[in-house]
Amino acid sequence: MPEPYGALTALSPLFDRYLRKSFFPKHQDLQFAGLLNPLDSPHHVRIDEVSQYREGVVLARPVKPGRGSFVNCGMRKEVQIDKQLEAGLRVTVKLNEQQNPESKTQKGTVVSSHHPRTVSGLYWGYTVRLASCLSAVFAESPFTDGYDLSVGTSERGTPVDQATLPAFRHALIVFGGLQGLEAAVDADPHLEVSDPSTLFDLYLNTCPRQGSRTIRTEEAMLISLSALRPRIAEAAKGLNGGGNS
Repeated sequence: MPEPYGALTALSPLFDRYLRKSFFPKHQDLQFAGLLNPLDSPHHVRIDEVSQYREGVVLARPVKPGRGSFVNCGMRKEVQIDKQLEAGLRVTVKLNEQQNPESKTQKGTVVSSHHPRTVSGLYWGYTVRLASCLSAVFAESPFTDGYDLSVGTSERGTPVDQATLPAFRHALIVFGGLQGLEAAVDADPHLEVSDPSTLFDLYLNTCPRQGSRTIRTEEAMLISLSALRPRIAEAAKGLNGGGNS
């Protein structure tokens, strides 16, 4: 799915030139987005950068019977894919290894949006899922078996320095707002508990002795992920094949 408006506030110039104009109309809330620092993520591929995968938009161009649609992948040449798709769709394209340099187009194959990550191990952006309440975060997991590791973050939790993460395949890290996860628990009509820590495998204070009264969620995410990164890497060693997500 397309990245949310929040992500649009810091996109590479390449994304601005073709994908953004195709999927997101001008909006006054984003009028100053160009003043923010751009992202330089792997899936925001530069025009002449060599990449096995690219994001593109299907063009409204006629094609011969049995031939696939043309896609704008932000390159100097359009890409002809292996399928005929509706114009305006956003697609993830895997470029063929062998290309004819004399051809006016390149050739590619449409793959799922998670293919670059699950098959090639590349970071390829993120998706957004809206949940109506805290319990729905767990119940509506996109994974068949749900999350096998859940981590709640709170100043009332165990200091992260004392934490060891078990091996996992799908982890969930939950951040509360200014009033903490307690407020999310109180507002959830489906929960009968009052202590948020009972909902998680681990309940961690990722910023011990924080000093300030509160930490903004966007700050807490960066602090927490930095503190958890070495522990996640260590937990990944416990897996026999396959990666964490």
